[in-house]
Amino acid sequence: MNFLLNLIVSALALYAVSQLYSGVYFVPGTGWVEIVLSALVLGLVNALVRPVLGLLSLPITVLTLGLFALVLNGLMLWLTAQFTALEVTGLGAAVVGALLLSLVSWVLNLITGPLRSGGERH
Repeated sequence: MNFLLNLIVSALALYAVSQLYSGVYFVPGTGWVEIVLSALVLGLVNALVRPVLGLLSLPITVLTLGLFALVLNGLMLWLTAQFTALEVTGLGAAVVGALLLSLVSWVLNLITGPLRSGGERH
């Protein structure tokens, strides 16, 4: 149940970012199936590729006091766009889009938090 809820939240967050920010958008005519597939690919990229790149870029991240993590998040969004119906206009747009995606996901996770724990607060 949590996997499905996480996937739905990610898909809604991607869709919201595509509506809020013109630098990240879906190809015209994209349906919900493609949006959910994009969220699934983003989850896979974050689970498989991000840890490796995070480890390789650790010195840069330390030197920039963690700010390079924003660039790394943008790269993950850009990489997702290479394989899905998602379009990103450039690396700067990907970084801004990833930042917005984090904020929207955070808000949606606050809303859906009680659903994940069966209605109980921890």
